[in-house]
Amino acid sequence: MIRMESVTKRYPDGTVAVDRLSLDIPDRAITVLVGPSGCGKTTTLRMINRMVEPTEGTILLDGEDLQRLPVTTLRRSMGYVIQNAGLFQHRTILDNIATVPRLLGWGKARSRERAAELMGRVGLDASLAGRYPYQLSGGQQQRVGVARALAADPPVLLMDEPFSAVDPVVRKGLQDELLRIQDELGKTIVFVTHDIDEAVKLGTMVAVMRTGGRLAQFASPADLLSDPADAFVEDFLGADRGVRRLSFFPSAGLELVTDAVVPLDAPAARLAASGAPYLLVTDPDGRPLGWGEPRDLIAGAIVPEGLLPYGRPFVPGTDSLRAALDCAVLSPTGWAVAVDADGRVSGVVSQQAIGEAIRSAHAAGRGDVAEVAEVAP
Repeated sequence: MIRMESVTKRYPDGTVAVDRLSLDIPDRAITVLVGPSGCGKTTTLRMINRMVEPTEGTILLDGEDLQRLPVTTLRRSMGYVIQNAGLFQHRTILDNIATVPRLLGWGKARSRERAAELMGRVGLDASLAGRYPYQLSGGQQQRVGVARALAADPPVLLMDEPFSAVDPVVRKGLQDELLRIQDELGKTIVFVTHDIDEAVKLGTMVAVMRTGGRLAQFASPADLLSDPADAFVEDFLGADRGVRRLSFFPSAGLELVTDAVVPLDAPAARLAASGAPYLLVTDPDGRPLGWGEPRDLIAGAIVPEGLLPYGRPFVPGTDSLRAALDCAVLSPTGWAVAVDADGRVSGVVSQQAIGEAIRSAHAAGRGDVAEVAEVAP
């Protein structure tokens, strides 16, 4: 665990970047530092590996004062990932990743073997090993940066806005990859971002900092969204924090309607029997094709091209109520499509039913919808 005790960073001109910060950063978890520009996030991160020395206070790593450790030894024991990866342009991808092991005295063969192993772990194809950074996309370069930081298997990983320079689609992929790697390796990660959505998605704990380098609130993402400490935190979280909070409510308790799901070759009796305003048509493998009104569907001759789009499906028990609600909103019928892990339809659920589940969860004071909500369409 990393403990910060009344840590202050004051520059010679009197500027206070971090002001009496006390924080317990838990072991084997992702702690996110988030806040507006100038709030001291990056300065705090850099004080952990002594790229910036604190003016006052103490930083402890597993109870040991960092000031007593040789700075070179300390930095080599911590992985560090920055924006735009910071790769050596004259070195191949494999040699970039092997940088720290080589500095630690590992042999060339062992270092490269470790680098090749990490390329697979971060989702990089082995064929990229001999290329140079300029030959890779931004997202691939960031993956190289993460691999390089993990190369010597450090217990602590420091990440300074590592995904902010890539487009939203690539950024989501990198976030998912980081969560997967963390699930496998269990590092102590300190992650800096200015994006509250990224903080909520990645953080085990989130530290919201205000301008002047003071801590405004330190809490889990769910607690942060449900109970902001003050007006500053509430304003920083944004007007849609209630929707974000749905990310922590499971969708497993939603009761799915199956009568409104029909196969492509459904007989006339089946089309007329459900009484639903819309029917979801599936292909022979049970995957969704689209919605249609019963009166417009002709038994044995349903034309997939004439169906309404079904939006985006969700997986009950895996996805959250936020995902289910988003699927219902995207659907022109107002109904969300639920699928299993293989993409086969398991049922549909209406916006009304999802709303009932949300109200039940709020009434119970927690997000365990499976136990508190018996939802009817």
